[in-house]
Amino acid sequence: MKLHELKPSQARKKRNRVGRGMSSGNGKTSGRGQKGQNSRSGGGVRPGFEGGQMPLFQRLPKRGFTNINRKDFAIVNLDALNKFEDGTEVTPELLIETGVVSKLKSGVKILGNGAIEKKLTVKAHKFSASAKEAIEAAGGQTEVI
Repeated sequence: MKLHELKPSQARKKRNRVGRGMSSGNGKTSGRGQKGQNSRSGGGVRPGFEGGQMPLFQRLPKRGFTNINRKDFAIVNLDALNKFEDGTEVTPELLIETGVVSKLKSGVKILGNGAIEKKLTVKAHKFSASAKEAIEAAGGQTEVI
């Protein structure tokens, strides 16, 4: 880029002030034309409206469903439990206090990613088989709430 090739940025473009006299080019109807839906204040159509034609989202096939009874567990891996001291009773409330879990949702599920070196009593709503095995192998206990 050379000095003579510099142009003003588009961000510095002057705002178009409509309705400020005929000589401005946008006087009287302010560039909206005569009458009609789009000339009115608050006029126009809602997003997705296609002039009465069946809208795209209604023309497309629908698939699947949303299970209203779905349980959404806060997931905690084994390596996250290493921050607690030996012999600690790890409860969902303690996990929230220490910032391991931000929101409880439907409960806490302990998964078996990582290794656990501490002897802990873990109370949670669900355990994966590998997590339960690893906690008990380290000398701890699991308790389903």
